[in-house]
Amino acid sequence: MEINTYSSSSTLSDAVQMLAALAQEIRLSIFRLLVQTGPEGLPAGQIAQTLSIAASTLSFHLAHLSKAGLIKAHSSGRQIIYSPNFSRMQLLTDYLLENCCQGKACTATAPKNGFPSTSSTQSKKRPLKTC
Repeated sequence: MEINTYSSSSTLSDAVQMLAALAQEIRLSIFRLLVQTGPEGLPAGQIAQTLSIAASTLSFHLAHLSKAGLIKAHSSGRQIIYSPNFSRMQLLTDYLLENCCQGKACTATAPKNGFPSTSSTQSKKRPLKTC
């Protein structure tokens, strides 16, 4: 059995850039909030208010997520609306799972403790694919 590996340096570079953008607590919180909100996105002010982040700090982190291609921005009147770029998120997920389980099908099972949730109202956890 041959395990597929990514030889494209641009694919590897893209994955590294996206993971680096998410490897910071505030940026990960912003991205999770936008993913939970869905494709309609949120205005910058609402993101700042929801996560208790100063506008200048938020702007800095949104720029990193945008540069990595993980979020998109569009104007709506006088507001800038930020939304997740689900196609880039899917590319990253596909890249990370490409060689999961040595080419065998992965089954969806929840880990014993799961990942800690930053939301106190989250009652359901999505199962993770594990080998």
